[in-house]
Amino acid sequence: MDDLFLKQAQSLMEDESRILPVLANLSAFLHEQLPKLNWAGFYLMDGGELVLGPFQGRPACVRIPLGKGVCGTAAHLDAPQLVRDVHAYPGHIACDAQSASELVLPIHRNGRVVGVLDMDSPEIGRFGQADLELMRNLVLLLERHPGWAHAEYRLV
Repeated sequence: MDDLFLKQAQSLMEDESRILPVLANLSAFLHEQLPKLNWAGFYLMDGGELVLGPFQGRPACVRIPLGKGVCGTAAHLDAPQLVRDVHAYPGHIACDAQSASELVLPIHRNGRVVGVLDMDSPEIGRFGQADLELMRNLVLLLERHPGWAHAEYRLV
């Protein structure tokens, strides 16, 4: 499953030079392919904070300060966040009250965090180590996409 999943994701990145269409397709792919998600998408660094990027799912927070919530913490610490129960997470930002667990991974360009991949589930404990590893491999593919060089966001 993992190899096929990554090959399908890679095919969505080919033949497109801009990053936003790639992120839009990947968020739709994640939302469609992974069970028990109510949100899958991206936040992008813009002016020193995370700003909502392409996603699939319920309405979301538009801006997230670094160090705040699961996404802001992942970006600030430059470390993946696998949260079994967001209601027990100190400082969780409840963009959607139906979300119960979350997985967030930083995305890099030239050694700097340029955004995060964020996935939410209405089920406590939805994400595990296997999900983290699969998404880590997806992010590695995404980080190599040439579209980051011409990203529409300021990426500062």
